Amino acid sequence: MMNDLIADALTRIRNASSRKLDVTSLLHSKAVEGVVQVLLQKEYIEAFDVIDGDNNKKTIKIVLKYDENEKSAINELKRVSKPGRRVYKSAKEVKNFKSGYGTIVISTNKGIVPNDKAYENNTGGEVLCTVW
Repeated sequence: MMNDLIADALTRIRNASSRKLDVTSLLHSKAVEGVVQVLLQKEYIEAFDVIDGDNNKKTIKIVLKYDENEKSAINELKRVSKPGRRVYKSAKEVKNFKSGYGTIVISTNKGIVPNDKAYENNTGGEVLCTVW
């Protein structure tokens, strides 16, 4: 049994990106779907689709994004808050990341949102991962 589905999803995306794959699949959970939704919203990936499998097991199929030089849109994808050590930030602490070039994915009471949306809503929360 896997404990941290978000870490597994980020690792699968990193591995597929380093191998220059067009598509990868992730195990489904609401948290993973929220993180993937933020990646799509911030244009780090092309598209995603939730696929119903057999035995009520869902997967998420992701289409990765590359530029004209075959360089991935994702330079770094890092898990911050882990099951053994949760990391929380206030709304003021999540204002900027990598001088505005990166994104912090935060789980707030209003759902999983990027750092600029959390700052705009004046909500903090658990820092799930960072993308640059």
